[in-house]
Amino acid sequence: MASNEILLFDIPTRAPRTTWSLNPWKTRLLLAYKGLDFKTEWVEYPEIKPRLEGYITPPWKEPIYTVPTVRFPDGTYVMDSRRIAEAINERYPNPPIQMASKYYTWLEKNYQALMTHLEGVYKPLIPARLLNEASVPYWHETRSRDVGMPLDQLAKERGGDVAWGLVEPLLKEVAGMLRENGEGPFFLGKEVSYADFWWAGFLLFVKKIGEDLWEELMRRSGEHAKAHEELLEAVRPWSERNDH
Repeated sequence: MASNEILLFDIPTRAPRTTWSLNPWKTRLLLAYKGLDFKTEWVEYPEIKPRLEGYITPPWKEPIYTVPTVRFPDGTYVMDSRRIAEAINERYPNPPIQMASKYYTWLEKNYQALMTHLEGVYKPLIPARLLNEASVPYWHETRSRDVGMPLDQLAKERGGDVAWGLVEPLLKEVAGMLRENGEGPFFLGKEVSYADFWWAGFLLFVKKIGEDLWEELMRRSGEHAKAHEELLEAVRPWSERNDH
């Protein structure tokens, strides 16, 4: 690896291989914005722990190894998108980006509700539409255990209109926040911040699962729904690199 190159660990889709998950997108967008030299190492779900164990201890109570994880040029490993963002900003302050904002605070506060409300939609579809065969059994086993039922049952009981009805108020609120500072396209108006990468990562995640989900998200986002599309267009210079 080149001496100044950052290594990003990410989970691939089936061919044609691209990134897809919300949290790696946050890191990928920030790396691109900073103009940093980085390389992707693609790992399937069962490979994450064997690949990273011994290099880093997960920064939470249970020893769960996740992506994104990055290895900096000095050999330091950092796991978790928020911790990675802080480390990137500390090591590479230019170009500057505002990390803290009321919008970022809102997104972090509502993350659990957002993903839980919508899990009956995306958790069954990810193995069906995105994952390689090497990761499908792992996904079903771990996610079924997390929700206490098989994923097809989850889709029947907590998917569809039930899920979208729960998440609709949050989608409308975010779309409205994107209009608080003029016409955007960012949360702070014309100035990009880390909150934009956070929300763009979620939007790209939904869009990758399928246009049917994207259309429903837009339909549920109210009068300011177009703000989501305008944000994605604004971050396009940093989201174009999605396959390496």
